[in-house]
Amino acid sequence: MMNKYIEMYFIFADIMSNSYFQFKQFTVFHDRCAMKVGTDGVLLGAWTRTGQGCSILDIGTGTGLIALILAQRVPDARITAVELDREASLQAAENVRNSPWTARIEVVEADIRQYATRVSHPFDIVVSNPPFFNSSLHSPSEARTQARHTDSLSYAELLQGVCLLLADGGEFSVIIPSDSATDFIVNAAGKGLYLHRRTNVRTLSRAQPKRVLLAFGKSVPAEVITDELVIATQPGIYTEAYRDLTQDLYLDK
Repeated sequence: MMNKYIEMYFIFADIMSNSYFQFKQFTVFHDRCAMKVGTDGVLLGAWTRTGQGCSILDIGTGTGLIALILAQRVPDARITAVELDREASLQAAENVRNSPWTARIEVVEADIRQYATRVSHPFDIVVSNPPFFNSSLHSPSEARTQARHTDSLSYAELLQGVCLLLADGGEFSVIIPSDSATDFIVNAAGKGLYLHRRTNVRTLSRAQPKRVLLAFGKSVPAEVITDELVIATQPGIYTEAYRDLTQDLYLDK
């Protein structure tokens, strides 16, 4: 039971009781968002492969966290951050305005299912930290339910949007629960998105992987690059690999 609680702590590490989270180069307020700043978003923002001069789409941006991380990492990237929930989109826009990269990030309040049908230009990089609870009890908060459950955006709908929005040579990166990975990969291949990279994420070295980072492209790769990331050896003792991945972001890692 204790291991379970420790694992849950790390899965949702950095979810703060106060109204903001301070990174090295920017601050993210999350008091108006159903889903707070968490390790999943940081991992995806830091892990996503980038390129100079690229166009980036963040689907379900929430607080704007991943969009801000990618703006920091790629100085000349143009980023569009799409969010369905009005309060979250307003807070994301505020976080962007208060960042050093306000001129390069556009926050759009929209349903990605409709947005994908009206945008004519593809994106070099698409990222998403999507809703993932499809069988657990719903939260009393409608906004939190929408942010956490695939009822509001199924994986199939997400993948369909990515198919329409990803450039032919681009890459789509996502973080999902490990037990959903096989179905997600199969569904993606059925839509012409093929797995290129996979990183299994362990919260602790002795724990089973709870999250997986996946990267897809429209071409079939010669081989899929697969590796593993352990966040900590014990609570509060972070691994060198995790520190290296996030060293430009966190103040204290």
